[in-house]
Amino acid sequence: MAPEITRVETMEFEYPLEDLGTDGNGFNLVYEPGSTLQATQLALKVHTDVDVTGEYVLVTSTAPDQIETYAEYLVGKNPLKRERHWSEIKRALRKYDRMGIGPLDIALWDFAGKYYDAPIHELLGTYQTEFPAYASTYHGDENGGLDSPEAFADFAEECLELGYQGFKIHGWGGSDEARDIQREVETVHAVGERVGDEMDLMFDPACEYETFADALKVGRACDDHDFFWYEDPYRDGGISQHGHRKLGEMLETPLLQTEHVRGLEPHADFVVNDATDFVRTDPEYDAGITGAMKVVHMAEAFGLDVEFHAPGPAHRHCIAATRNTNYYELALVHPDCNNTTPPIYEGGYSDQLEAIDETGRVEVPDGPGLGVDYNWDYIEDNLTGDVHVFD
Repeated sequence: MAPEITRVETMEFEYPLEDLGTDGNGFNLVYEPGSTLQATQLALKVHTDVDVTGEYVLVTSTAPDQIETYAEYLVGKNPLKRERHWSEIKRALRKYDRMGIGPLDIALWDFAGKYYDAPIHELLGTYQTEFPAYASTYHGDENGGLDSPEAFADFAEECLELGYQGFKIHGWGGSDEARDIQREVETVHAVGERVGDEMDLMFDPACEYETFADALKVGRACDDHDFFWYEDPYRDGGISQHGHRKLGEMLETPLLQTEHVRGLEPHADFVVNDATDFVRTDPEYDAGITGAMKVVHMAEAFGLDVEFHAPGPAHRHCIAATRNTNYYELALVHPDCNNTTPPIYEGGYSDQLEAIDETGRVEVPDGPGLGVDYNWDYIEDNLTGDVHVFD
């Protein structure tokens, strides 16, 4: 008899983020000593009739309201028919961005790994089990942390000493005063001059620049120091194929786009229209491990590399099964505070700054499924009250 899903459970929990606040507009997290933010996150369980449960706790953000629109569809279905479920749910969410597909697809992969007693990367087809990470910073602040070009350069040097082979800058934002293009340019030069001969450098303005001209100016500074890539620079929101094709024609630094387009087909359109050099994907954003690996193989067909957005166990399993990729994003890191990962992992799994080995690498978990153990007591002790059961 095939296994059957008996119920789907989602629960929202909260946890504190110490020494973190937001910038002037409230959209970017920045270092703020003495401040505490309360973060919320979503945890999922897919229960079955074979005493194996698929689990996943998110690491970034998604669309829980979308999950609720299709969770009941899964009840009574075979959890191993991931491709069928992916296709049906993709069609059902055609009027939305489909970000709600990812978390439950990952939980179904976790079930499959536990069911077959194998890590997910083995089900996908293992290519590697360890890979280099790059240090991906918080946004610049005005609070004594990453508050100057020199501070970014100092931190890049610290990350180099820890073993990191790559370093990515997220510049300033949040107000017209903070968004100083000259300071961004100076930061590129400061970091490039300090460690550019020893590390791969990346720059990600996170769509903060208000004009194409500003994006071009910072991109040309990246050219001066042979940056590895330049990512999501200006206010198109990261989705203009025409704009990024034009920008790429004027720069030597490769562009990394598609974090903010959803789905396989828009990713392929970016590639076909020469609007990016590296391709971005994320199993949470791009319809799960199923969707992310479709992007991987699409890019492979065009001879391009894929770079995964954000850290997490699902991301590690995808990278472990990918030939055409270079780095694991260890984000968001800072010299004076932890990243935003909730304290829910048991058994030593970590995505903090010190998670790399002496060569700057991380390993894929080798247990069944995702290969991580969640602290469900912590999650249940910190519920916000929003628990939903679909049966």
